[in-house]
Amino acid sequence: MTDDGFMGPPWQMDWRLKAQAARDSLPEHVRKIVDAARAELVTAKDPYFRGIDADVDLPDGMMVEPVQSSEPNGARVLLFDSGHGWMIYTFIRRVADPQIIVEEVFWQ
Repeated sequence: MTDDGFMGPPWQMDWRLKAQAARDSLPEHVRKIVDAARAELVTAKDPYFRGIDADVDLPDGMMVEPVQSSEPNGARVLLFDSGHGWMIYTFIRRVADPQIIVEEVFWQ
């Protein structure tokens, strides 16, 4: 547990079936990039990367932004491969079982 009473990293991650199928259909080298992005998310202190330059510690070519700036606690997009791909995810911050849910994976 953290100081605020929530469990801390590593977070659990679930994939929507469509997102998992999209990940599985990617070329092997891209799946490795997605897996690296997944590792960054599940070990992040705050998976929403709130604050200015909060994602500065992410590897080169990765950054996190809100999907809609009007929803600060809404879905996030993790851009990877220098913007050639993304993962849209939400973070369910429950006391007993917080988790990240990947809703969409795309790469071009």
